[in-house]
Amino acid sequence: MPPITLNLLQGSVQFSFSPEAARDLKASIEDLVRTLKAVSVAKTGGGRPQPEKSMEYQHTGEVFLEVFCNPNIWPSPFAAKLLITLRDERIRLTTEAELTRILEDVNLYLEAAA
Repeated sequence: MPPITLNLLQGSVQFSFSPEAARDLKASIEDLVRTLKAVSVAKTGGGRPQPEKSMEYQHTGEVFLEVFCNPNIWPSPFAAKLLITLRDERIRLTTEAELTRILEDVNLYLEAAA
């Protein structure tokens, strides 16, 4: 399998990732997008929206990947950022990335892996 490349706010990271894990990550991100849209609609409709549960995706393979996002602090999916942690026994990388860009990266990887 080709490695996946995730484009971060500054730079990118590439690592081994299975298509099954990519589909799981994509499903988690799509759920987050739906939640963010619902929060956005509730905010524009007046009143106080119900607090939503944070997205916490974890995958353990050759490296450990964790993706986190609190949907209650972002006004829309287009503004949302994900906190990404990627680590193994030698290195740990924690950074932010744009939600829409990561979703696009995952979709590109799935197309290439098909």
